[in-house]
Amino acid sequence: MPTLRIAVLPGDGIGPEVCAEAVRVLQALNLDLELHTADVGGCAIKATGVALPETALRMALDADAVLFGAVGTPEFDRDPHAPVRPEQAILGLRKALDLFANLRPVKAYDALLDASPLKPEIVRGTDLIILRELTAGAYFGKPQGISGEPPNRSAVDTTAYTEAEVRRLMIMAFELARGRKRKVTQADKANVMATGRLWRAVAHELREEYPEVTYEDMYADACSMHLLRNPRSFDVIATENLFGDILSDEASMLSGSMGMLPSASLGDTLNRHGYRRGLYEPIHGAAHDIAGQGIANPLAMILSAAMMLRWSFGLREHADRVERAVERALADGFRCRDIAAPGERTVGTREMADAVIERLH
Repeated sequence: MPTLRIAVLPGDGIGPEVCAEAVRVLQALNLDLELHTADVGGCAIKATGVALPETALRMALDADAVLFGAVGTPEFDRDPHAPVRPEQAILGLRKALDLFANLRPVKAYDALLDASPLKPEIVRGTDLIILRELTAGAYFGKPQGISGEPPNRSAVDTTAYTEAEVRRLMIMAFELARGRKRKVTQADKANVMATGRLWRAVAHELREEYPEVTYEDMYADACSMHLLRNPRSFDVIATENLFGDILSDEASMLSGSMGMLPSASLGDTLNRHGYRRGLYEPIHGAAHDIAGQGIANPLAMILSAAMMLRWSFGLREHADRVERAVERALADGFRCRDIAAPGERTVGTREMADAVIERLH
């Protein structure tokens, strides 16, 4: 088995805690791991003055894949205009690694149906992926900013997409669906936005190349409603940056907690093994309110590591083993605080990882 060169960037808050447990799970698989660790985010700003030091960036560029914890600190949350911010670490990595697609699987585990605020009969059987474009749209368009003085201030955000940016994301959506339930839903606002009409036009052209995949257009607001009314009707939801951000957070409630949802950010660049180089992270934040207490849920980070094995190393069987072990641990009643019912016994971060490792075999 080849050496897996992984850059481990734990970041802030609970990031180091959950990253450590994901690494323990990988080590329990007896893989040939070459791990390199560096600080990013708030802790890096305090040490070096920048969120993404050159050493960490070079480490990520040299790695086959990146395992990323979380970034953010309370002091920067209180100062939204700070010129250097922890989030610049993840944005810088996405740009440097040319990661244009974010995959967020959403699965409703039978053992956690009661953890969702929705009725069990609605969420049971949910298994979908939200595929979000990462490098364009309203978050990156120019001009952007606030001008003027009270009471005459104005603000502008520009949403812009090129055909190439839309096409590469939609191709990935159709390819993903072809290996799953063979359905793609493209969410836009084509009724009021020119960018939405471009997304729809490109998707309609590509659908002809994938006759085996069922395709549907859906307005993003209608998609948000149907996610809560009939989540089982979805397979792959492909959408632009802003809508993907909103829909994926909404979908986290189908599983009961953000602490259960992994993600992968991928580009077209291949690593030394011929697979996509990617960055893998849980979608939860740094959660400083529980950092250092040993109670954070590590499952989203562990499942992100499983996605890394599948997408960046082609180790499907190993990824399946990790995912099955997580499902068995949940079925056997192991719960961290965020997914526990009132009065239910809970375990800590390390105990939950131990439960997964015990069930790997």
